[in-house]
Amino acid sequence: MSAARMSEEKRPGLRLLPGGQTRERREEDALLGAWLVGDDEAFGELVTRHQPLVLALVRRYATSPEDARDLCQRTFLRAFESARRALGRQHPGGALPFRRWLVRVALNLAKNHRRDETRWTRVPLAEGVEQPPTVNGPPPEALQRAEEAARLRRAVLALPRRQREVVTLRLDAELPFAEIGEALGIAEGAARVAFHHALLRLRAELGPRSP
Repeated sequence: MSAARMSEEKRPGLRLLPGGQTRERREEDALLGAWLVGDDEAFGELVTRHQPLVLALVRRYATSPEDARDLCQRTFLRAFESARRALGRQHPGGALPFRRWLVRVALNLAKNHRRDETRWTRVPLAEGVEQPPTVNGPPPEALQRAEEAARLRRAVLALPRRQREVVTLRLDAELPFAEIGEALGIAEGAARVAFHHALLRLRAELGPRSP
């Protein structure tokens, strides 16, 4: 048996579509195939590649950095569980849109997290206890920036669901409208229209300089 034939047989069962894929997509499919057969390094590489994207998506909905990191971890775990089930069912010649799955899982988990946060009001343990004034507090500029960021976050979360999703994917994840449409299952033009209307709402709420 030739070396080329042996190399072909040792490849993971996930095959690549011959056309219409970028180099990045082909590499991602290869990593998924390697992970499926137990390659932990492939798992780590996929997480490293997509962690900034997932964090950018969930931080708009998270109430703290700890919440954002937890949502990010849960997103990867759920996406990999779904990928394993799908790879076990699909035809060997199929391709898995892992990035698109990550986006959808991240948005769904983040929205559910935000909904649960609005149901339960967190009460600080030290509430009701008078705290001594701080001598070296943050400078006024930092406080102003923090307040502006909080206002923007509240305004984005108050947008209609589709507009909120498009704004998050466009501004936080910096995805092109074509990928936004693909991730949300809508046309690219519909994503552009939703983003336009979202900006109009935000500027009416926050002023012409926002977001």
